[in-house]
Amino acid sequence: MYSMAVHHQHIETMTAAWLLPIVATIVVSATGGLVAGIIPATHQQETLITVITSYVLWGTGLPLAMSVLVIYFIRLTTSHLPPKEVIVSTFLPLGPLGMGGFSLMTLGRVSLTLLRETHTLPASTSVYAGDFLYLLGFAVALILWGFGLVWLFFAVASIYRTQRFPFNMGWWSFTFPLGVYATSTNTLAAELPSAFFRVLGTIFSVCVMLLWVVVALGTLQRAWTGEMFFSACLKELEAKEAGASRLLAEKEGKTNVV
Repeated sequence: MYSMAVHHQHIETMTAAWLLPIVATIVVSATGGLVAGIIPATHQQETLITVITSYVLWGTGLPLAMSVLVIYFIRLTTSHLPPKEVIVSTFLPLGPLGMGGFSLMTLGRVSLTLLRETHTLPASTSVYAGDFLYLLGFAVALILWGFGLVWLFFAVASIYRTQRFPFNMGWWSFTFPLGVYATSTNTLAAELPSAFFRVLGTIFSVCVMLLWVVVALGTLQRAWTGEMFFSACLKELEAKEAGASRLLAEKEGKTNVV
């Protein structure tokens, strides 16, 4: 993000790939919640440190990701869709939203008993502090899931509008965002007595598995032929450079004729 700040950026060329370095801290926070859940009960202080660190990492990632989503939404509404070579990147907003919700639910489940057992926040009697984090985590995760549903619609609509787009390494953008969104859906299903979330979580999970197989087979096939090893994001830049070279050659030709 610092590199983006010190180098001039054009909103017309922005893609959701800006989210990739940001979502890393959210993934780490979710991993911290999972690790905290399996640390032995004899190491409660280490568990508490892990939980607090994970909440801080979540705070460094998700608010910044939401800021980038605002810029990305402006880019989509004031300019054209991303080039077809990187149109799959429209699924990337599902990454921080799905992983952010899953992280909060995981950390809240650990905090439910941890704060009471470690006598953390004694002024709030600790029992209620853990309950609050658990309920707040679920509520925010549900809101993030709903916001992710909006971006899922945008992504599917963009893919449908583009229809035919070339296979490249960018197709792996299908797997992670949909995978963590499916994880968030399944976690919500585990917390709620809801057949809707259970069925939808199953559908998302099956779609992720099928997409992973399709993308993996396509990658292996094109890696064997050598077609895979090019940067999709540089495709448009190469076309512009080629056009500029042609214009320069035409000008030089006219000059020589004169």
